[in-house]
Amino acid sequence: MFSVDKLNSIVTPYYYYDTQLLRKTLEVIKQECEKHENFHVHYAVKANANPKILRIISQYGFGADCVSGGEIKAAIETGFPADKVVYAGVGKSDWEINLGLEKGIACFNVESIAELEVIEELAVAANKTANVAFRINPNIGAHTHANITTGLAENKFGIAMQDMENVIERATTMNNINVVGLHFHIGSQILDMGDFKALCNRINELQVQLDKHHIYVQSINVGGGLGVNYDSPDHQPIPDFKEYFHTYAKHLRLREGQQLHFELGRSVVAQCGSLISRVLYVKQGSHKQFAILDAGMTDLIRPALYQALHKIQNLTSNEPTEVYDVVGPICESSDVFAKAIDLNKCHRGDLIAIRSAGAYGEIMASAYNCRQLPKGYITEDL
Repeated sequence: MFSVDKLNSIVTPYYYYDTQLLRKTLEVIKQECEKHENFHVHYAVKANANPKILRIISQYGFGADCVSGGEIKAAIETGFPADKVVYAGVGKSDWEINLGLEKGIACFNVESIAELEVIEELAVAANKTANVAFRINPNIGAHTHANITTGLAENKFGIAMQDMENVIERATTMNNINVVGLHFHIGSQILDMGDFKALCNRINELQVQLDKHHIYVQSINVGGGLGVNYDSPDHQPIPDFKEYFHTYAKHLRLREGQQLHFELGRSVVAQCGSLISRVLYVKQGSHKQFAILDAGMTDLIRPALYQALHKIQNLTSNEPTEVYDVVGPICESSDVFAKAIDLNKCHRGDLIAIRSAGAYGEIMASAYNCRQLPKGYITEDL
């Protein structure tokens, strides 16, 4: 995966993306999805919006899941068809809604009556019809970090289940609104297929409820959420998409003609990306040893934000392992990538790879401490 000589030639820190693995992942998704004629995949742009990555993904015929006007622009500019773009988010501003109307995107995933009313108002002014799907909060807990659950009643996302029928009926009275479906998303980094089965069961219950009122929607969007193996990225570089899609095929009872949409992000790009850094100093503390890198939480915030664990490798040392806290240069105590981990003995200048960083890495980087944003390179650049 790594050509150390090539990686050594670039100023650190930076992101490196293995496009061979990315393409293999996309091929598997496409192959498994196409086993089900009514399944459709939209790549979640928020996971990684590097233009080179987006262009590769768009070549496989997938749609895009966007959560901002900027993401809509980025998706369309890199080859995603506007009519395969779905747009979610609890706080869509007027210019973002107008952009979606102007581009003719596939669907607005609506999260409140207040938002629906604004979309209708803007659609009337633009003489357009807006396709909408209502994001329903299914009140389902996922086995993941609390900060990345989105399907509980206490979360800010979606419309309460008890309001679903009233909202749909309200929308049918609006001349410039076309209701096309229901949208769900229960969280991220989910590895227990039982969570997705629970979502299927909840959707089945809601569809029965709609049947009683003779309400039919043409599409169901179940979001994404499939996790990756952060502990052993080389052991499982491609997530189990076969089991993921099979879970929905087996447990979700779609109505005749209904289309099923997925919004996959992390599972597409996480494993192909690594944050490449150098050891600045090895520091012996009173109780522990530190490997201080030139990359910090400004480059990869997940460990500080979610206590996320990434596999870390010393690419330029074959010496016996020692125990280190791996930290960055940012003036924050939370600027820690890992504590008490084994690494091949570190020296100043050693090249370090922080693995499984292709999702929510580069895209979440900041310029805190007036630091430069990390650049992203793909295999073809080296």
